[in-house]
Amino acid sequence: MELITPEEKATLEQRIAELKENRPKISNRIAEARALGDLKENAEYHAAREQQGMEEAEIRRLEEKLGSAQVVDSSKQAADVVFLGSVVRLKDLKRGDDDTYRLVGELSGNAMAEHVEVSINSPMGQALLKSRVGEVIRVDAPRGVKQFEIVELL
Repeated sequence: MELITPEEKATLEQRIAELKENRPKISNRIAEARALGDLKENAEYHAAREQQGMEEAEIRRLEEKLGSAQVVDSSKQAADVVFLGSVVRLKDLKRGDDDTYRLVGELSGNAMAEHVEVSINSPMGQALLKSRVGEVIRVDAPRGVKQFEIVELL
């Protein structure tokens, strides 16, 4: 079972709706390409069929993910404990600098976000989960062990 925030659930539902809304457009592309004749050498037909297959697979994947996911109610969480959806400021004990991180169930891929997203399934996400302000967490990263102090929950 995967944990997600209400915002992540809404994003998944929106993406499914967009993909389903695109179905008639792809069907029309396939029909138009089919009307051109010979399907063996019809690149437009094959491209539209391939897109249709990829989008249908994505719909199934997202629906399965939503079906097995548990939405976390952040209002029932302790205010001083890091949990899914929490935004925290961490200080890198080796470098001395700090940055803000958000613990998420699924990465949005938004590089322009005001904080770094950390998946709950990553080594850093596992270290952050259920930690408290003032604690030092140890992250077994691919490039070695890193230590961070939890400065504050935002």
